[in-house]
Parts: sequence; C-alpha cells; structure tokens
Amino acid sequence: MLNDIYNKRIIELAGNIPRLGRLSAPDASATAHSKLCGSTVKVDLKMDGDTVTDFAHDVKACALGQASSSIMASHVVGSTASELRELRETVRKMLKENGAPPQGKWEEIKFLEPVRDYKARHASTLLTFDAVVDAIGQIEARTKQPAAAQG
Repeated sequence: MLNDIYNKRIIELAGNIPRLGRLSAPDASATAHSKLCGSTVKVDLKMDGDTVTDFAHDVKACALGQASSSIMASHVVGSTASELRELRETVRKMLKENGAPPQGKWEEIKFLEPVRDYKARHASTLLTFDAVVDAIGQIEARTKQPAAAQG
C-alpha cells in the first residue's frame, strides 16, 4: 500500500527541511528534475577542497523528495565528495537493487526504504543526491582545469 512509504518519520522530515533557500555565492549550483512527477530540487554548494562547507536548497518536491532533501541538508556540511558519491550509490542500490540503507550519520535514509517497491517514486527520492553529486562534479572540473593548463 502506498501509505506504507509515507510513514510518520517521512512526514516529519518533509515538514522540517533545514537550509532552505539559496546561497549568495555558491561554488556550484545544480538542479535535478523528475519528469515523471514534476519534482525539482536545486542545490547550492560551497566546498573547501574535498569537503562541503555550506549548502542550501530550493525543494519543490513530493513528501519523499522533501524527506530525502531534509536528510541531505542535515548532514551534508562536513561531508566529503567521495562520501557523497558513495551515499548516492548506496541509496540507488537500496531502492533499485534491494541494497542495505546507509549507516552512521545517514542512517535516517532507512525510512525511505519502503520506496523501493514503488518505482515511480525512485526518481523524486534520488533528486537531492543527484543534484549534490552534479554540483561536486562542477566544482572539481573547475578546480582541476587550471592545474591541467599550468602543467
């Protein structure tokens, strides 16, 4: 039943999203959009080297997209690029390949585990992870370019 995925914790997370808005001078911005449901997440990211130092987002998504964005915003600052790429892959596997949910500071993602049975909801759940990894890629591409030109 679809009500299984909209559990109490998902609704709480969706209703209390931290870091809403936009950063005035982000190192990168990225947007992820689900054509299927119309959900959109825009993220702004600042990094110092490999570590996220600031984050903001504009979330126009269903409760699942809001909940995953809420979890992301709660823990992204201080996370590394490799950790966030690994997180996206772990969440993708959790939804699409019956993988285990992440552990540690990201363990609240376990509340999204029932979404795996509803393929139409996978895209909106993954939006925030896709947008963050896109923004990281933009920052890395810019920081590597000058070094390659000098080399």
